[in-house]
Amino acid sequence: MLSKESKIYVAGHHGLVGSAIWNNLRERGYTNLVGRSHSELELLDAAAVRRFFDEEKPDAVVLAAAHVGGIMANFKYRADFIYENLQIQQNVIGESFRHGVEKLLFLGSTCIYPRMAEQPIKESALLTGELEYTNEPYAIAKIAGLKMCESFSIQYGRNYIAVMPTNLYGPNDNFHLENSHVLPAMIRKVYLAKCLNENDLDAVRKDLNLRPVEGVNGRNSQKDIVEKLAKFGIEAEKVTLWGTGSPLREFLWSEDMADASVHILLNVDFKDTFNPNEKEVRNCHVNIGTGEEFTIRETAKKVIDEIGFLGKLEWDSSKPDGTPRKLTDVTKLHRLGWHHRVNIDEGIHRLYEWYLKGICINHQTI
Repeated sequence: MLSKESKIYVAGHHGLVGSAIWNNLRERGYTNLVGRSHSELELLDAAAVRRFFDEEKPDAVVLAAAHVGGIMANFKYRADFIYENLQIQQNVIGESFRHGVEKLLFLGSTCIYPRMAEQPIKESALLTGELEYTNEPYAIAKIAGLKMCESFSIQYGRNYIAVMPTNLYGPNDNFHLENSHVLPAMIRKVYLAKCLNENDLDAVRKDLNLRPVEGVNGRNSQKDIVEKLAKFGIEAEKVTLWGTGSPLREFLWSEDMADASVHILLNVDFKDTFNPNEKEVRNCHVNIGTGEEFTIRETAKKVIDEIGFLGKLEWDSSKPDGTPRKLTDVTKLHRLGWHHRVNIDEGIHRLYEWYLKGICINHQTI
C-alpha cells in the first residue's frame, strides 16, 4: 500500500492523461510526485532513464508517456509509433524492475483488440483476431507493454498493472489538425468553420497564432489561411470530416480516466485482476471506459450543436473509417470498484470551454 509520503513518478505528466493523474494524486494528498518534461528527460534514451531512476528511486511509477496520435498520424507514421513506444516501455518498465519498484501502472489503449472483436470487448478478446490495419504498429507496441507488466508480475511477484482506456478527451488535449484524436479535432474544425462562417477572421488568427497549421499562423494573409484550412476540410459553409461517420466510438473524459487510474494504483493489486481458478494467468489488464457508445456522426452533431455552427457537415468517404465499433466491457472495472461520472454532452461542453479559455489567455500574453 502506498503512503502519502511515497515517491510517485508520473511519466508524461504534461500530457492529457498524465497531467490529470498528477492533479488527481495531489488532490488525494499524494504530494511527493516526480515528473520530467521531454526536454528534461528523453525516455527513448536508455542511459538517461537509468540515471533518472538511480537518482530519484521512485516507490511507484505511472507510465502515461507515449507517442500518440489520431488515425491520420497512425496511418502515416507507422515506424515511429511502434519504435518509439516500444523503446519508452522497455526503458521505463525495465528500469522500474531493476530499481525494485513494486507498484507500476501502465496506460495502453483499446486499439489492442481485434478489429472485429465481439462487442462489448472483454479483456479476454486480446490476441484472438486481426488488428485494425491503420493503427496496428501502435497496438502491437501497447500489447507488448501490457505483456511486460503481466510477465514481471507473474514471474517476479511485482504489482505491475496495465489499464486500457477507451477514446479519451479533456483538458490539455492535443488539437493539432493532423495528429489529434477525433473529438478535439472535431471541436477545433467546427470552431474554425464557425469563425469563417461569421467572418470573424480575428478569432481565426488568434487560434492559428496559438496552434499554427503547417507553418501558417495568424500573421499570414487571409488567402493563405483560408486555403490552408480548406485543406483540412474547414470552410465557411461546411466542415468535411474523414470517413462515413458510421463507426461507433466510446468516449471517456480524461479526468475520469485519471480517477480510475489512481483508484487502481492505490487500491488494486495484480492478484485482483485475474481469476485465480484459471490454469493460465493472462489478460490481467483492465478496460477503462463508460460502456456507452455513439456514432462518429452523432458525436459530430453534438459538437456542432455545442459550438453553434450553422454550415453543413459533410463526410469524405475516400478516407478510412478505422475500426467499425470499439465498445469496452467494463465489468472488471466495476468489480474493482470504479464507475465513470462525466457523460459525453457534459464532456464536450467542458472541453469547448477549456479550448476557448486557452485561446483567450494565450492571446493576452502574445
